[in-house]
Amino acid sequence: MGITVIGIGPGAESHITPAAVAAIRRADIIIGYKTYLRLLKNFVPDTPRQSTGMRQEVQRVNQAVDLALDGKEVALVSSGDAGIYGMAGLVYEVLRRRGDDSVAVEIIPGISALNAAASLLGAPLMTDFAAISLSDQLVPRDDILRRVEAAVSAEFILCLYNPKGKQRVKPFELTCEILARHLPPETPVGVVRAAYREKQAAEIITLAELPAAEVNMVTTIIVGNRRTFVHNGKMVTPRGYAEKYNLAGERA
Repeated sequence: MGITVIGIGPGAESHITPAAVAAIRRADIIIGYKTYLRLLKNFVPDTPRQSTGMRQEVQRVNQAVDLALDGKEVALVSSGDAGIYGMAGLVYEVLRRRGDDSVAVEIIPGISALNAAASLLGAPLMTDFAAISLSDQLVPRDDILRRVEAAVSAEFILCLYNPKGKQRVKPFELTCEILARHLPPETPVGVVRAAYREKQAAEIITLAELPAAEVNMVTTIIVGNRRTFVHNGKMVTPRGYAEKYNLAGERA
């Protein structure tokens, strides 16, 4: 048997792909962070589940590997896409460290947080963008800030994951300072909390308002560039069509 690492999307059952549902249904056991398992409460309720808490990812993956070695078909679930700040990479790291090439691994992609947030805001990601997590639990803070500086200097749209925790606020504060040095205060910023979950909230603010915005670990922030605009309540980054085509068209 083996491990199927499954991206279950942002939260709503309607955004879980058919491939993910099929993989969950064929599993002998489902393993995941307790919040993610709650999102799957209506799927195969009789299939055994093992949940772990925050920051227990290594334990979770080793459980999955041990069960797979015992002949089980294991579904290891992540929110969003398992290959974007998810569990996919850690599975391969653990197998490499354990020196085990016998466990088959399949990755099922899912709708990522940046896809979900962008759809609620309008069309902010129509040109090049960079995704950066502001969590300094695994990545040194200086590295994170250097990446933010480089991306905003190159006028990428920024998708900021894990912007702030209850005790972890400094990376967000320093990121806001970097953004303010490079972008006008009126730059549009999208703030999406709990996309496609019960407590979903999405708003478009300005960069000047970002430091005081309500953000947490289930928030995705999309920072526009100098071309991004807001029209009819939607955040849009033009790709460049207006420079090449007559967007108004011609009437017959």
